[in-house]
Amino acid sequence: MKVLFFANTEWYLYNFRLAFAKFLRDRGFEVVMVSPVGPYGARLVAEGFRWIGLDMDRRSMHPARELSVLRRLSKIYATEQPDIVHHFTIKCVVYGSFIAWRHGIRNRVNAVAGMGYVFTSTALRARLLKPCVLALMKVLLRGTHARLVLQNNDDFESFQKARIASPATMRLIRGSGVDTSLFRPREIRRKGQATRVLFAARLLWDKGIGEYVAAARALKRENVSVDLLIAGMPDIGNPSSVAPDQIEEWLHEGLVTHLGHVDDMPELMSEVDIVVLPTTYGEGVPRSLIEAAAAGVAIIATDVPGCREILEHQVNGLLVPAREVAPLIDAIRFLHLNPEERIRMGEAGREKVLRQFDQRLVFEATHAVYLELLAQSSVKSDPNALPAR
Repeated sequence: MKVLFFANTEWYLYNFRLAFAKFLRDRGFEVVMVSPVGPYGARLVAEGFRWIGLDMDRRSMHPARELSVLRRLSKIYATEQPDIVHHFTIKCVVYGSFIAWRHGIRNRVNAVAGMGYVFTSTALRARLLKPCVLALMKVLLRGTHARLVLQNNDDFESFQKARIASPATMRLIRGSGVDTSLFRPREIRRKGQATRVLFAARLLWDKGIGEYVAAARALKRENVSVDLLIAGMPDIGNPSSVAPDQIEEWLHEGLVTHLGHVDDMPELMSEVDIVVLPTTYGEGVPRSLIEAAAAGVAIIATDVPGCREILEHQVNGLLVPAREVAPLIDAIRFLHLNPEERIRMGEAGREKVLRQFDQRLVFEATHAVYLELLAQSSVKSDPNALPAR
């Protein structure tokens, strides 16, 4: 059986889906991965997978350029003829589902981690795109051989209310999973040192990096003994990306320490005391928060979809209002001054991840979706399918 993954970056496939690809390979599946060209493609190949680079700009709206992408994608699907296609992010869901229909590839798994830029941004481009994308999704996600996978209850209810897909074809699978054997609480807790606070995400304004730096500035003025760290890089392909010059300004002010891209996240999580994600919009289930909780680290995040899935207020962390700096400062200060609360919340977070977010649970649930589709692939007619070509 052949599965084709299609995502909008090879970085995403490597960091979020490689472990699942290995899980599938161990069960006899051939996994082919498709994404725009980038440095992580070579890493996927080094792991023993076929990776196909696609000349695609995820920010592009130019009709001729996008038609060219569809033609190239069509050639890939026609050549590979996978038994299942698995699409990640809204643009890949729309493009991949359309091309799969054109080539008679029935089994389609469409994973949407959060409502995304088109549905959450107030920018003119997003407002213009939203009705078009919504209409396309309502058509392309039809059919008993299509599955829409969502990561949190808020998105599940929103998609159901908007009638984007039939409830019978929707599945709730929380996140992409983390390896809890790698992300573990440290055995010896740091004592007598400044509290280390970590923001780990792509450097996007939408992720709340501005609020995080504003909190850092205020805590510095108060002489609070905290070290505020940033792990991650700008995402130039995203309209919300922070400019490199802005990061340099923050470093020059001495507000934060920028670690850049970090390969060994389990090691980093074992060295921090608090993980913060003040994202301004709903996410699927933020990976950094799951990793932190698995490592027994207290977390602070905004009270938005996705974050609420992993964070229970005052149980394994603190929820704060989105786009507000003062409550974020108060939350960081509170956990800095109360190490016993950090420990208690970290232990509760670890327990929650083991129950709900361990990668074995996510892999088995996704694998079950595949088996469900394959089991019905012999059905000759599908009354809810797209019209035949």
